[in-house]
Amino acid sequence: MVVLPHLRKMLLASSLLVAPALSLPALAAPATPPAHAATAMDSALKATLPNGLRVVIVPDRLAPVVQTQIIYLAGSAAAPNGFPGTAHALEHMMFNGSKALSRDQLSTVSARIGNVSNAFTTEDTTQFYFQAPAHYLDLLLKIEADRMRNVLLSDTDWGHERGAIEQEVARDLSMPFQRYTIALNRALFAGTPYEHDALGTRESFDKTDAKLLRGFYDSWYQPNNAILLIVGDVDPASTLDKVRSQFSAIPSGKLPARPVVEPAPAEAQTIKIDSDYATGILSIAYRMPGSQSPDYAAAQILADVLASQRGALFALVPQGKALGTEFSYNARVHAGVGSALAAFPKGQDPSALLGEVRGILETIRQKGVPADLVEAAKRKEIAALEFNANGITDLTQSWADALAYSGVNSPADLVKAYNGVTLEQVNALAARLLDPAHAVTGILTPSGGKSPDIGGAKGPESLLPPPSKNIALPDWAATALADLPKPEPLSLPARYTLKNGITLLVQPEHVSHTIRLYGSIRHNSYLQQPKGKEGVADLTSDLFLFGSTNHDRLAFAAALDALASDANGGVSFSLSTLSANFDKTLALLAENELHPAFPAQLS
Repeated sequence: MVVLPHLRKMLLASSLLVAPALSLPALAAPATPPAHAATAMDSALKATLPNGLRVVIVPDRLAPVVQTQIIYLAGSAAAPNGFPGTAHALEHMMFNGSKALSRDQLSTVSARIGNVSNAFTTEDTTQFYFQAPAHYLDLLLKIEADRMRNVLLSDTDWGHERGAIEQEVARDLSMPFQRYTIALNRALFAGTPYEHDALGTRESFDKTDAKLLRGFYDSWYQPNNAILLIVGDVDPASTLDKVRSQFSAIPSGKLPARPVVEPAPAEAQTIKIDSDYATGILSIAYRMPGSQSPDYAAAQILADVLASQRGALFALVPQGKALGTEFSYNARVHAGVGSALAAFPKGQDPSALLGEVRGILETIRQKGVPADLVEAAKRKEIAALEFNANGITDLTQSWADALAYSGVNSPADLVKAYNGVTLEQVNALAARLLDPAHAVTGILTPSGGKSPDIGGAKGPESLLPPPSKNIALPDWAATALADLPKPEPLSLPARYTLKNGITLLVQPEHVSHTIRLYGSIRHNSYLQQPKGKEGVADLTSDLFLFGSTNHDRLAFAAALDALASDANGGVSFSLSTLSANFDKTLALLAENELHPAFPAQLS
């Protein structure tokens, strides 16, 4: 293995411990993002069973692992009136046992095969996944086929589960950003099924019973309302035979009318929330296109431009006007929400910052966005789809998003959509969507406490904790688990030790046209910071954002954008890039790491 010259120069110039993991391509990639990956982005076996179940099998040889994901095309928007948490409640109950496996047996099986299983509910879907050694695919298919029509749904189990889900609601309602999100949904989607958060409410759960859950289950959990995704180290043809064996006997069902989401124009308003965060957050939110809208790709590119580190919104941070900024875009199937967010110090009047953000958005609405940022955003979105092939979970979700949310045949169709976006489309959307007459402003005023996640993301809940005692399994499950696969030898990385003691590890993989590098300098900030100057390590790390002595902050970001790459310097440094752009991206990382700008005045 040849160590590239830029990397050798970087390693020899400083005392570092470097452990990059590289995904080397089987074929050379073009210098720009490929039109599509001739790998897992579009290579899939697809079939629809006579009962309407859509099956998509995506082979991926990264590891001897498989992930199944069953997607039911019904989420909180399909809930009965007055019961907004029904889909979420049923998601929980799907882990409380079925005809083939009790709750404890399902938990035991999950633990024995690795315990990588969970589910999540959105406004439009409910999705269940298992990840395990590919050897256990038959077992996973039997579990999902049985749960599709044989879940128990007893009042006793619901009585137990209701307490757990109500605690989850109470936990989330303790988060200021979640309370703001609930109020924002009501403002933007009043009178539609999207006005309710997918989480549900304690009031609706108190009224829910097993009969109501059974009605929702019988209405929507039908094979002709589901997509079965199987991604991993499998043979597509034999896997399809296994699917037919397990699922073909399940009859299709008559589906209810799908929910209609046609909100009236939103009215400008301000939502004020008192928070326990250490910093304040302000938000300006707009209704945006849904994921199946013809404008979706252009809306995603607009959101990326607004979030760009070269954009006017982010510039508020180095200018000292905001502690942090971002633009987020959450697209449901029928409509989405775009939010410009900015953080401000506790005790500061947010009026000036709010005026700055409003002014930036209004300028974009009237004058449009820079053409080079549109092209950079397109390259980044396409490259991100390529990177999804580097992990089973990301690859599975990439396909799930394409099929269930965007309504296209594969992630490769999204590449085509992004390639087709024009500057004129993006500017037309900005002029129409960023209208202050329909903006909802949020101000979360801090009273002290923890630092916020201005994205408002929540971690996954655990629906199958490992059992605390030995559980007897049915013969078919015990037999399947007793058949342990023989471990396959792993290919170990090539190891190099340079004369100055630096260690380099190189791991080739042939799953995508990408390369990732990770490095770390041995350090301990708590011991190495000068007394009385605690925090200097964090400040130093933040300064790497401002580029190098050869490229200032904007020039450095522009150079990375041109390559659809990311690079981050500091005591822990990294890059991710398309394979053909590795040499240039590595040169930028080395420049940033060895010759950081560290400007006296930030801009």
